[in-house]
Amino acid sequence: MRTAEIAAIAEITEVTVTPVAFPDPPLLNSAGVHQPWALRTIVELRCGDGLVGLGETYGDAPHLALLRAAGPALVGLDPYDTHGLLRRIRAVLGDADTPDRHGLTGGSSPQKTTLRVLSPFEVACLDLQGQLAGRPVVDLLGGRVRDRVPYAAYLFYKWAGSDPYGEALDPDGLVAQARAMVETYGFRSIKLKGGVRPPGEEIEAVRALRDAFPEHPLRLDPNQAWSVETSVKVAARTAGLLEYLEDPTPGIPGMAEVARSASMPLATNMVVVGPGDIPEGFGRRAAGVVLADHHYWGGLRKSAELAAVCGMFGVGVSMHSNSHLGISLAAMTHLGASLPELAYAADTHTPWQCGVDVLTEPLEITDGSVAVPDRPGLGVRLDPDALARLHENYLRCGVRERDDTAYMRTFDPSYEKRRPRW
Repeated sequence: MRTAEIAAIAEITEVTVTPVAFPDPPLLNSAGVHQPWALRTIVELRCGDGLVGLGETYGDAPHLALLRAAGPALVGLDPYDTHGLLRRIRAVLGDADTPDRHGLTGGSSPQKTTLRVLSPFEVACLDLQGQLAGRPVVDLLGGRVRDRVPYAAYLFYKWAGSDPYGEALDPDGLVAQARAMVETYGFRSIKLKGGVRPPGEEIEAVRALRDAFPEHPLRLDPNQAWSVETSVKVAARTAGLLEYLEDPTPGIPGMAEVARSASMPLATNMVVVGPGDIPEGFGRRAAGVVLADHHYWGGLRKSAELAAVCGMFGVGVSMHSNSHLGISLAAMTHLGASLPELAYAADTHTPWQCGVDVLTEPLEITDGSVAVPDRPGLGVRLDPDALARLHENYLRCGVRERDDTAYMRTFDPSYEKRRPRW
């Protein structure tokens, strides 16, 4: 192929940004409860010769507006020019900042907002790069260090809903939920979203899970619902039970104080959430594990850079999850396969989506892990009919921004989001 023909193919010709909505169970957390509809945005970058690169990100209205503003600026960009991608997005966004209402991924800033917008476009560019080169994305990230990426069962206190898992408001309900997930997906690690019940009850839930699953590493994540004093007590009472304790208390200073006496590592996706948090967070030893999330760290390559920095400081690496679809699962799997530093099974909400997806062939979780796709790019393809159905859900559902606290108040008008609560 002549150089001019290659150049003609390697140019973004169209950017499509499509918000979607899909049913979400009533999952409880320290901010409130999930609304009946989860929002995501699907990004498509078209690039000559019928090639399409895919990305996935949040669907909240302020974030969606920034995606739509940035999209037109990417037309004409070479998908290999990811430095140019960042420059164009910065030029459009300036100092824009779009904090989320639930606050479950830490504080916001203009830098973090830019990286959130960059991420789905960077993933879509990597998808195109892989298709143009005939190689899977994992090869573009340095090659695979594992053929399968492990994921953890993600348990929630929850009300009864239309999902197959039923109510889980006590240890027995959580153990039943865990059994269903382990039997269906073969998970070999288990995480409990805490910060919902008083700490003593959540400790009893951890003990019940340990009795039921003696070989499974366990994690507990109260999303900063506890004071430093309470966190220290819980850490002492769960010594020998937890693989790690995630974000027990607010702020780097508080986390550092708890970490000094805790026998298990403290993990975070709420206090080390951007490059500027690394010096203090690692310097004060506030976190022994960082849950990388490419959706707000700026994509796959910047997440790989984060993992390398974690390795230099002796900090472990896992991956964070929010309600997501198959494009995000594919991106996480390529990333996880390329990271030597990945020491813990990654989070995923995939079981809670109950089979709903926008892909023609969603990736499968078997034996608690996902096989790395061998096909070029992300190795997944968009189902246009499914995308249209989920977009129609978005148009009809009326939800435009995730707000777990406001939705909880429709059931309990006196409810307040407090961190710490206990």
